[in-house]
Amino acid sequence: MTGDLQRERENETDNGSRACTSRATATQETSEKCSPRVTVVIVNYNTADLVIDCLRSVVQEGGVKVMLVDNASPDGSADRLRVAVQENGWGDWVELLVASRNGGFAAGNNVALRHVFASEAMSEYVLLLNPDTVVRPGAIRSLVAFLEAHPRAGIAGSRLENPDGTPQRSAFRFPGMAAEFENGLRLGLVSRLLARFVVAPAVREEEHSAAWVSGASMLVRRAVFEQIGFLDEGYFLYFEEVDFCRRASTAGWECWYVPESRVVHLVGQATGMNNSKQQQRQIPTYWLAARRRYFLKHLGWGRTWLASLGWTLARATWLLRRRLQGKPEQDPPYLLRDFVRYNFLTRHSALSPEVIR
Repeated sequence: MTGDLQRERENETDNGSRACTSRATATQETSEKCSPRVTVVIVNYNTADLVIDCLRSVVQEGGVKVMLVDNASPDGSADRLRVAVQENGWGDWVELLVASRNGGFAAGNNVALRHVFASEAMSEYVLLLNPDTVVRPGAIRSLVAFLEAHPRAGIAGSRLENPDGTPQRSAFRFPGMAAEFENGLRLGLVSRLLARFVVAPAVREEEHSAAWVSGASMLVRRAVFEQIGFLDEGYFLYFEEVDFCRRASTAGWECWYVPESRVVHLVGQATGMNNSKQQQRQIPTYWLAARRRYFLKHLGWGRTWLASLGWTLARATWLLRRRLQGKPEQDPPYLLRDFVRYNFLTRHSALSPEVIR
């Protein structure tokens, strides 16, 4: 890992849009390769309009290459994106890849990552960027500058915010048994006692380390991918960045939140969840499956069962208290019922193996 962290930095060209690095080959022959400083990976599924807006915001950053993956969208997104790239003259820095099937968000990102790492001229950094984002000026450069200044940091996340500039919680702690209980109960005294376990703490204004950051805008050092692999395709949607950051942490890399990098996140526009313009939907099975996979991988069967039981009992208590107090329902409908059915009443097959290369 030390050798990866001390690689010769790329020298920017006169227009800042390309960087060239000279490295000796195994035969001691030196060859010069030119590559963008940052490769941005965006995965689209039926959100062409959002992606086009996102690309317009990325234009101003300079020095980037975009790998745009259409994840087998059935609505003709691939054709619309291809036309947009041509009409806007983005062809020199945006490359469109069309996946043969929708294997999920992690699999879509991996389509681009495999392409990037198969190239002879690879970027030093990869930015995983949601299609439902708008990059504020300087956001990517701020993340790069931070990783340049902190060689032990392998991952840096942006401050995500609403269109009006108010911040969203973007830096987190890893989920665990205590966090699940607190999340289910939502009782002031208990929440204060368990504050250090809460997954989504209050937003802070300064840079700070975090267990994981939102995958909506997450810059990753190339050496991290080289050491731990890509995203685990066993996650269809959700928890893939939590898993990735945990694997990176286990390998010795630090993860940081960098609020100077500001990115607008139109929450739920790409997935349909947490979208205030739509009626609240039931929690999808793939979210429950992703949660189960994460807990089993990293906490084991016993703690996974206890965490699920603790959340169930706490949520049942919260629902009773809510009804007695006449508080409105804010969670997806039938959340407790669906959670119990999936985690306690459904027979599950063994976890599929990791697909991270």
